[in-house]
Amino acid sequence: MRVQINRILCATDFSDFSNRTISFGMALAREFRATLFICHVVELPFAGMYGEVQLDPIAQQERMIAYAHENLSRLVNDQDVEWEPLVAIGHPADEIARLVTQVNADLAISATHGRSGLKRLIIGSVTERLMRTLPCPLLIVRDQAISLSQQVGAGFHPKKILVGCDFSRDSDLAFQYGISLAQEFEAELHLVHVIEPPIYPDLQNAGDAQGAEHSRIAPLLERKMMGMVPEDARHWCFPVTVLMEGKPAEEISRYAEEKGMDLIVLGVRGQDLVESLFVGSTTDRVARQAPCPVLSVNPLI
Repeated sequence: MRVQINRILCATDFSDFSNRTISFGMALAREFRATLFICHVVELPFAGMYGEVQLDPIAQQERMIAYAHENLSRLVNDQDVEWEPLVAIGHPADEIARLVTQVNADLAISATHGRSGLKRLIIGSVTERLMRTLPCPLLIVRDQAISLSQQVGAGFHPKKILVGCDFSRDSDLAFQYGISLAQEFEAELHLVHVIEPPIYPDLQNAGDAQGAEHSRIAPLLERKMMGMVPEDARHWCFPVTVLMEGKPAEEISRYAEEKGMDLIVLGVRGQDLVESLFVGSTTDRVARQAPCPVLSVNPLI
């Protein structure tokens, strides 16, 4: 599957960090010769940030929308990309999802500040909601990876792409995007599978037995991962298979940092509300701690 990216939507809340992610949108729009839509959602409960509060709600909304359009034009300035501004009023996650569908975007880009713990539980994350609701992949950039945006003005060319493989349906779809991007950028393709430790290690036999089991299945997993790469694809990409043990989010993030990955591609596994709030998926966790951008691919695509 060769991924076609013709329409890119980049969301900003006008914070300095969020604004810098527009660099990724412009770089990818140039690379794929795509149309870039830059959107901002006005949140009425926080209308004061746009200037003086008016008693006339209609006039107030018109003023905020005009302010948003001016800001978007200033951010793009005279960049040589085909782009359109999108401004909406409402809840950011809901409106961004609506706009993605409206413009039929092939890729969305958003920022995350890497919240965790109680603050994340109470406040939630627009990015996490988008991961589960968008009908297209979501490129997530966090503050620790933002230094890369200083370098993407001339283009974003990832040379090392990590794809998380757990052989599920959503993982398979993420692999299709990963290998397509590896072809586009002639990049190394690192296929990573993490073997999770047993939940009740005290009920297992001695560690030697567990090590023997690992030795038995490791070659099978490596062959399965290598078998995912079509033979002809090996002429233009450089597949590397990696097996690790531990908690998937921690191991994937650690490997990405140690090996200098430029992009991580992961599938989004559906979860119920309680599990999502208190535990979070592997993709959630990686997006909050990865040293590079994360492409989240929803299995509903």
